[in-house]
Amino acid sequence: MQGYFIIFALIALIFCVLFRSRQLKKLGIKAVHFGKIDRKDFFIPPFVLLYFYLIAANSFDLPRMGAVLDHNEIAAWLGAALCVLAPVLFLWGVISFGKSFRVGIDLDKPGALVSNGAFSISRNPLYVAFMMILIGVFLIFPTWIFFAYLVAGVWLIDRQVCREENSLREIYGKEYDAYCNKVRRYI
Repeated sequence: MQGYFIIFALIALIFCVLFRSRQLKKLGIKAVHFGKIDRKDFFIPPFVLLYFYLIAANSFDLPRMGAVLDHNEIAAWLGAALCVLAPVLFLWGVISFGKSFRVGIDLDKPGALVSNGAFSISRNPLYVAFMMILIGVFLIFPTWIFFAYLVAGVWLIDRQVCREENSLREIYGKEYDAYCNKVRRYI
């Protein structure tokens, strides 16, 4: 049952990204810059597709991978709650981004520095939403494979955040440093 919450969350996040990217494209803003700076990013999509399959397999009783570590119904419902709240935070972040929304690092036309809305409580609300889903998935389906995805996902997110912060420091300088002093990286 809780697997449906994960599927809803993932569809909602994908829809938000595609819809906002298309809106910005109509305004002449290129929002997708994935893999431009680091070609190693293209190793990520196959693992994401496997992740989606594993979620579907566990949700719809298809062939699965990984032994269950310790299933707890309360933890599973907590995971479902995280998967419901994540798209809300993500949508708030996308709306707060306005015309500055980008997928990847845009060094040419990055848009204005955003520090209001969701960005007034976290410098990375979209990544926090992704982490909420990773944690939620593991709580719903506590297998070693989802634990590995949780650890790898948090590492990849932190790696990307550090790369983005370096570019934001180059672009916005002291304005970004002042923002970092006021708002935490995650939560």
